[in-house]
Amino acid sequence: MDTESTYSGYSHYSGRSRGSHRHGERSRDRHKSRSKDSRSEKSVTINTPPAEPLLGDSSLRGEQVQDDNWGETTTAVTGTSEHSLSQEDIVRITKDLEDSVGLDCRRYVTRSVAVILGLLVFFTPLAFLVLPHILWPEKLQSCGTACEGLFISVAFKLLILLLAVWALFFRPARAGLPRVFVFRILLAVLVLLFVISYWLFYSVRILDSQDENYQGIVQYAVSLVDALLFIHYLAVVLLELRQLQPCFSVCVTRATDGETRHYNLGQLSIQRAALAIIEHYYCDFPIHNPALLSASKSRAAKHLAGLKVYNVDGPGNNASAGIAQSQSRAMIAAAARRRDTSHNELYYEEAEHERRVRKRRARLVVAVEEAFTHIKRMQEEEPKKAPGDVMDPREAAQAIFPSMARALQKYLRTTKQQHCHSMESIQQHLAFCITNNLTPKAFLESYLSPGPTLQYGKDHWLGRRWTLISEASVTSGLKDGSVFLLKCVDFSLVVTSRKIPYVQMSEEYIDPKSHKFVLRLQSETSV
Repeated sequence: MDTESTYSGYSHYSGRSRGSHRHGERSRDRHKSRSKDSRSEKSVTINTPPAEPLLGDSSLRGEQVQDDNWGETTTAVTGTSEHSLSQEDIVRITKDLEDSVGLDCRRYVTRSVAVILGLLVFFTPLAFLVLPHILWPEKLQSCGTACEGLFISVAFKLLILLLAVWALFFRPARAGLPRVFVFRILLAVLVLLFVISYWLFYSVRILDSQDENYQGIVQYAVSLVDALLFIHYLAVVLLELRQLQPCFSVCVTRATDGETRHYNLGQLSIQRAALAIIEHYYCDFPIHNPALLSASKSRAAKHLAGLKVYNVDGPGNNASAGIAQSQSRAMIAAAARRRDTSHNELYYEEAEHERRVRKRRARLVVAVEEAFTHIKRMQEEEPKKAPGDVMDPREAAQAIFPSMARALQKYLRTTKQQHCHSMESIQQHLAFCITNNLTPKAFLESYLSPGPTLQYGKDHWLGRRWTLISEASVTSGLKDGSVFLLKCVDFSLVVTSRKIPYVQMSEEYIDPKSHKFVLRLQSETSV
């Protein structure tokens, strides 16, 4: 009896040890796979100035992002929700906060260094002119007319340099790039070395010897300002003019729905090309609609549901293992037959959906035209009313909105656009159309066809973070065949670049005399 209890206890302990050992191996495998995945791709982040996620909060993504019954009623729902966070989520949130703080600090440090360098450049020529009057004023020679004319030249050149530097380097930042701009850093280093070399020459040849030729000192300051103007011209060429000539054709594809656009870009680094593509995306691509994608996924899942197979004899029957293989074959054959007829179901389903869309659209057009006709009738009656009874465009929009709200709501539901337009935004757009005397067709254009992302509310496009994923360094220039990804909350943009080919043109001369001909007519006619 004791032996059995001892043996059973030992078996229990050994089984628990093996379970813990297997659990340790699985955890190590997961850790290795995560570390391998993290090493296989390099990702950096582009931060845009606003601080709201693209397409709203991630918890609101899906088919139903907001209340869809604003056309019938408005209901306020309150409640509580519980969220659980794992240790990995906490680590990820902490890392995101550290990255955002680091990017903000880097932006302020960069701006501070630029201001300090600009002040050093601006006050160096002035210091060259002032120090001799402070240190050895009694030894300086008198400044003649030519020297005084150089003062005017220095003053205007410094003013021009100040305005040029402000226009080129102190513009509002469009985005926070993950890496430094190489050309800008090179120009800053060049200016710093240039100013230091001028200070060294000034301290050795002028300060130590206390040069008495003040006109020569002024000419030395003028030469510094001239050189700084030439460096600024070099900065304009490298930062602005170099990228104007198109060199690459990039293809931008949205991974979720395959929407594609093509753009021509100049000689840019990968991160600056990514910034240009994001700016084009907001203006050219139609808004990303995850509801349409979820509808197609549900339709595909319904077609691939297949058939259910039940084991009547139960799991304990010995023949169940042999029957399983035959059941799987029958299941595959049934699924194949079902797949052969699924295209008919898809065809009729899409035809029915198009019919419903046309029907909802016709009702919406009629409702909006009737509402705008009522507005015109009200405008004709306004001169006859008392001053206190005249409505402003906002009140007029609220008065006629209920007549079209139900038709508009049904159309937006059918086309899966209900999350893109709120009741408040629709009323604002209606008031805008009334104020500017737009037609019903102009009002409906925003709802009948999806527009660019910037046409919608800020909660749909005001994204905070884009992640740039590239195998090559993001500071390297675009090359033929370069591929990188731009990831956002709900989707990603796949970018491929192709170099614009060299075009060889030849000229062919055609002698103008070769086009001349003579028409000879016979005077005799046949009888």
